[in-house]
Amino acid sequence: MVSGTNENFAVNSPIWQGPVYAILAYGTWGLLPIYWKLFLGIPPLEVLVHRILWSVIFLMFVVLIQKKFILLVELCRSPKQLFIILTTSMLLGANWMIYIWAVNEGFVIETSLGYFINPLVNVMLGMIIFKERFKLWQTLALILALCGVLNYLFGFGELPWIALGLASSFSIYGMLRKISEAGPLIGLTMETLILVPVALLLLSWWTLDGSSHFGTMSELDLYFLGCGLITSFPLLWFAAAAKRLRFSTLGLFQYLAPTSQFLLGVFLYKEPFTITHAITFALIWMALVLYSGNSISNKLRK
Repeated sequence: MVSGTNENFAVNSPIWQGPVYAILAYGTWGLLPIYWKLFLGIPPLEVLVHRILWSVIFLMFVVLIQKKFILLVELCRSPKQLFIILTTSMLLGANWMIYIWAVNEGFVIETSLGYFINPLVNVMLGMIIFKERFKLWQTLALILALCGVLNYLFGFGELPWIALGLASSFSIYGMLRKISEAGPLIGLTMETLILVPVALLLLSWWTLDGSSHFGTMSELDLYFLGCGLITSFPLLWFAAAAKRLRFSTLGLFQYLAPTSQFLLGVFLYKEPFTITHAITFALIWMALVLYSGNSISNKLRK
């Protein structure tokens, strides 16, 4: 048994702390496009490498301060749990890479679509993997979401692969982390540690051939350093919120992030928003209203 699950937050904390942590987490995620736009012209893979390296330094600092290094050691002693974390590490890296690339290529609106779809992909995976029973409202929500994706396909002649890639990678990541025995901090630290060797190899290669953008003694160095903070703090806030709020309540806050991304894409970055986009988003939002409304209704009956 991996004791990473011993990471606990105070359950008797003031009631206002849960919503505050949730708003901090999802609010920060919603504004992330503004930060990644600071790296326009920088290869997304280089940004990802620095996101990994500075995140792991920050996370290891937190682990050592909280005297939880032994939990990392215990996790390494469990081949099954280590394999799960290895898989989630690959999924997390892929998710980060897609997101950074998409933002700086001008697809902020489509990234928001991905995170709107994410809860519905969770439902679908629950039905497929965990054999959870289809409910009428869930079925209708999935049909509406499918219609939204098909509308995008017929309107633009291609699938919204960025949205689907983000939604599927994060949903599978969440599913595997759900069955993992590693706690939030230890799990995330190990996930980033696994990616460090490749990240260091790439950074060394770029430094030797002179193509690295780090170490230029410019403000860009500060942006690279900030990748660790902008990545780690929201995840820790999310973990704190998850310990203080009901899962259904936390689920309502998750729409804050894609809503913010959507508004940034439309109003700040002036990305094209066509009739096809409008119909697709309308169908997805209708699906989410059905899904969330049914979830809340079921909770109130209990």
